[in-house]
Amino acid sequence: MPESVFLHGRTVRLEPLAERHIEALAAASAEDRSSYAFTPVPSGPEATARYVAEALAAQEAGRALPFATVRAADGLVVGSTRFCELDYWQGPVIWPPAPRGPVGDPLSAIPDAVEIGATWLSSRAQGTGINNEAKLLMLRHAFESWGVRRVSMRADARNSRSRAAIERLGAALDGVHRAHTRGLDGLVRGTAFYSILDEEWPAVRSNLEQRVHAPARVAEVRPLISA
Repeated sequence: MPESVFLHGRTVRLEPLAERHIEALAAASAEDRSSYAFTPVPSGPEATARYVAEALAAQEAGRALPFATVRAADGLVVGSTRFCELDYWQGPVIWPPAPRGPVGDPLSAIPDAVEIGATWLSSRAQGTGINNEAKLLMLRHAFESWGVRRVSMRADARNSRSRAAIERLGAALDGVHRAHTRGLDGLVRGTAFYSILDEEWPAVRSNLEQRVHAPARVAEVRPLISA
């Protein structure tokens, strides 16, 4: 299971999610919630405490590596994101293929493929460039520190804003699983699956670095990536 890490950028830092973030996350999620129609974002202190507890339980089980998203300028917590669906390919080939845990010492194992998901930002942080730099930090860590072969992302197929944001990162659409699961509104939804491969990472990195270091625009469409 990969160790917790701090990822530092110019406008954002990603801190290992902890109970101390609960109050600040609850405050962040209490801002304008109109962009959360397709995004599971906790509402209120109790729901946020459960959200953090479940994320930490997933981390303890080796299924996720969750972060608090923090604005670098003033230390304000503005959301959360995580690595999830960690997949390890070492050991004998299994059939049919399925995600599995590491072979050997789980404390020293690193994944061969991973997903970035459960991402949300407060309304004040959307459209500020924080999401772009957070994704750059996570993708760089996955491809350059872990050496993964694939990073995946997904979104409700109806969520055009999230899908556009993922596509602007340079991720390729793998396909849409029709009638895949139930959405937050209770309706059966399709899920759009995207991926970036290790051989595609240099071009994706160049594009993201240009966007992260470009002058800030006065007005910007506010993207939100979610699982």
